[in-house]
Amino acid sequence: MLDDIFKLSRNFLKTFNKPYKRYFLEKYPLASRFSIITGQRGVGKTTVLIQKILSANDKDIFTKNALYVPVDHFAVAGRSLYEIAEEFYNLGGKMICFDEIHKYAGWSGELKSIYDILQELTILASGSSAMEILKGSHDLSRRAIVYPMTGLSFREYIDFTAGIKTKPLALQSILKNHEKFSYDIITSVESKKKKVLALFKDYLQFGYFPYFKEFNDISLYHITLEQSIRTTIESDLLSIYPTLNGSSINKIKKLLAVIAESAPFTPDLKRLKKIVEIGDERTLKNYLKYLEDGGVIISLTKRGSGLGALEKPEKIYLNNPNQIYAISSKGKENTGTIRETFFINMLLILHKISMPQKGDFYVDNKYTFEIGGKNKSFKQIKDINNSFLAIDDVETGIGNKIPLWLFGFLY
Repeated sequence: MLDDIFKLSRNFLKTFNKPYKRYFLEKYPLASRFSIITGQRGVGKTTVLIQKILSANDKDIFTKNALYVPVDHFAVAGRSLYEIAEEFYNLGGKMICFDEIHKYAGWSGELKSIYDILQELTILASGSSAMEILKGSHDLSRRAIVYPMTGLSFREYIDFTAGIKTKPLALQSILKNHEKFSYDIITSVESKKKKVLALFKDYLQFGYFPYFKEFNDISLYHITLEQSIRTTIESDLLSIYPTLNGSSINKIKKLLAVIAESAPFTPDLKRLKKIVEIGDERTLKNYLKYLEDGGVIISLTKRGSGLGALEKPEKIYLNNPNQIYAISSKGKENTGTIRETFFINMLLILHKISMPQKGDFYVDNKYTFEIGGKNKSFKQIKDINNSFLAIDDVETGIGNKIPLWLFGFLY
């Protein structure tokens, strides 16, 4: 009987239906028969799934056409995903959603069976990591479309907190017309008695994960974020890679501590092996890839962003500025690192970033960027075509000097 799960589904649909709709649903309408959303813990996957269910069913939380199944809930324990889906399908169900699928052993095989056998059922699923999907387990990659989800962009944070409605800007549009865009956005923000630079400082500290709204004390938000990172390593990695053990998990945590202490971290693999007490380079590179796939770090190579199977990263950053404040020693956060981390985090979802010979970042094999404060000059990149400065602590720019905060409007 599905009565308990239907009741649970209704409670979730009621509780997690938030009024603000992310850009994610505009860019990815989840229109395919089998969609999987991946992303860090806390980026808002559950909210997006529930908004999708309700938008497809006239906002009716009592609908019999859709069922939301939180896989890790005790009411679901002891039942297979396939059994739940089959019973729902036989009752005329049209859309089923499995949240936090990575917590269910053998989930990929069961979702494959659901997709192949219950052919008129739309499947939505979410997981806190793309790792299992990227491995192509049970040929899911041929059936499911995987959508990576990130935290709030600075644009979304402004809309969320100031109560205005802005639109994403293309990178080329920002490069050509940033002065007008900056003026229009500042005007909208100031109409709500707020300041763009003040909002930007807040965003860098606590605006990336939507659940910041639940905390009056920033330190509690940072504690929650630190615990989320710890859970990703101690729980999610173990569920996806059963060959890992307590010793290897401790080494991965030690590796992250080394990276966090000196990010952006330029890895010396031989030295790093000794510090973390890892025997071979292959294992070290695997651990770095696990941290990246888990949304904890970002690796940049000369080729671009993201580590290949056994590739050596040129630089390693924490995933987003909020993480820097959460796991770095209080008061020792490096301003330059925070600026660079913000820039990478905002661009990576839509653009390719690599390490150039000169400058800080090379974007889409075309644009060179230097990141800095308001006194930053073109000295290092003066002879390079298509070179730009992304400048912090300024509301507006001029020419090829662009305010750093504006790159938070790419999505």
